[in-house]
Amino acid sequence: MLEFKWLSGYFESMSVPSTDNPKLSLFAGANWQGLFWLAVALVGTTVFFWEGLVTLVNAWQVPEYSHGPLIPVLSGLLFLRQLKSFPIEIGVPKQRWQGVALMIMSLLFAAIGIVSGIGDFVAYGLILWTGALLLISFGWKTGKHFWPPVLHLVYMLPLPGVFYFKLSHSLQLISSEFGVWILGLLSVPVFLEGNIIDLGVYQLHVAEACSGLRYLFPILSFSYIFAVLYQGPMWHKAVLLLSAAPITVAMNSVRIGLVGWLVNHYGIEQAEGLGHLLEGWVIFIACVLILFALAWVMMRLQRTKLTLVEALDLDTEGLGTQFMRIRLIEPSAALIVSALMVAGAAAIWQSVPERAQLVVERSQFAQFPARLGDWRAGGQIEIGERIERTLGADDILASTYRHPDHEADVDVFIAWYQDQSKGGVHSPEICIPGAGWEMAGLRAFDGTERFDTNVPFKLNRAVIQKGRERLLVYYWFEQHGRKIAWDYAAKFNLIWDGVLYGRTDGALVRFITPIGEDENDAAAEARLDEFVKDILPVMPEYLPAEPRLLPPEV
Repeated sequence: MLEFKWLSGYFESMSVPSTDNPKLSLFAGANWQGLFWLAVALVGTTVFFWEGLVTLVNAWQVPEYSHGPLIPVLSGLLFLRQLKSFPIEIGVPKQRWQGVALMIMSLLFAAIGIVSGIGDFVAYGLILWTGALLLISFGWKTGKHFWPPVLHLVYMLPLPGVFYFKLSHSLQLISSEFGVWILGLLSVPVFLEGNIIDLGVYQLHVAEACSGLRYLFPILSFSYIFAVLYQGPMWHKAVLLLSAAPITVAMNSVRIGLVGWLVNHYGIEQAEGLGHLLEGWVIFIACVLILFALAWVMMRLQRTKLTLVEALDLDTEGLGTQFMRIRLIEPSAALIVSALMVAGAAAIWQSVPERAQLVVERSQFAQFPARLGDWRAGGQIEIGERIERTLGADDILASTYRHPDHEADVDVFIAWYQDQSKGGVHSPEICIPGAGWEMAGLRAFDGTERFDTNVPFKLNRAVIQKGRERLLVYYWFEQHGRKIAWDYAAKFNLIWDGVLYGRTDGALVRFITPIGEDENDAAAEARLDEFVKDILPVMPEYLPAEPRLLPPEV
């Protein structure tokens, strides 16, 4: 074992300070060699994981993640509280190399994020790094027990964009439906169309801010800490943890219902007044009180003699003393190797010239041809400033094409992104239901032979309807010549191309044609197929592709 010889008998030659002494100094009996290597590891980590730290700070500016700065603090307090149960060990803890292996994994995770330009990956690697440092410091036998505060750090991370938008829109729909149900109980005449609550004179749009995510993440974090501190049966803890999400959605629906009632009786200005007031702390505190009430009810059912305050282990005495134990960290071989790995990775990365993002040469959609075979452009489609802002695309084509032999038109929508690593494509699977359309059928199919392409071509086919109106939709995700049906596969390819080529551009391609009342689905499909065959040869100029190594099949 690689240990410093001058530290031999370190604990034997000194009396171990009592952890009950609140005046214990960081410098009293400090193991300077251990602190030095810990400092090297921390500095190297700050440099190497810098992009992840910046990503976190930027994410915390968004209302849904504004609770983020509190999470590391709360996780630290949970750790110090838990550390009180583990007295100081004499000598060097064993089995530290599991922590080194986890440290290597965290560095690889961060490296993928750095090379691909996806800061979220670097931020995710920080959690692995934290767990690795604890295993290295305390050994596997003790360190493995500190998973609760490490796992709690998940709540400070921004969700992957694809998952965030799917969750947000799902919660919007659920909140809208329950809000309308509450309005029905209040005898308010109302009609729901997607996320639009129609009160007759007024219409309320349940936007992303009203999805419930704004308080869902803080409440999930609170319920996690509540469950950890709660001194009760495991099933009590599970109920407290799992009930956070439905409680939040229910309270958000109550808020929407209440705002709808106020708007119906006192005017639309109530949506901006009391509606915004109820968005923040009022709903959060109400959810917290419901969690406390739920714990109290379970305690009564359990017939425990403890009060709710007694059931929550809120003892904070001695946390400062536990923090001072950092001065006793041993300069073990595992710590030295990990510190050198992190510092070396930071030094190497700093010495490598910054990789410039590849700027794709392409024609702008403003130059897109008005004639595609026998199809003629019939005018631009107005998509609205709010939708355009939500999309965040760098170039958009929204146009109608008409054919002399077809009564129905084809609507073309293509959104192109220079850099998808900061958000990117919103799947129609999310947006269409939010606009009040019902998905009557959605399936992916292989269009390679149908459209006579020399590369794999996978796309989605959907039939959507609103009342008696029915539309046929084709859409796919275009990434550097690949045509991909599944949004998660598109995200995988984004990472792959970001690492190998520095390309993070891509596009969403969507075509829509109406299905006439006297027309079957096959006729509409034949019309859309004909249009796709005519537009495909033109698209590479606007959505450029280059030869490259293809990733494994997803």
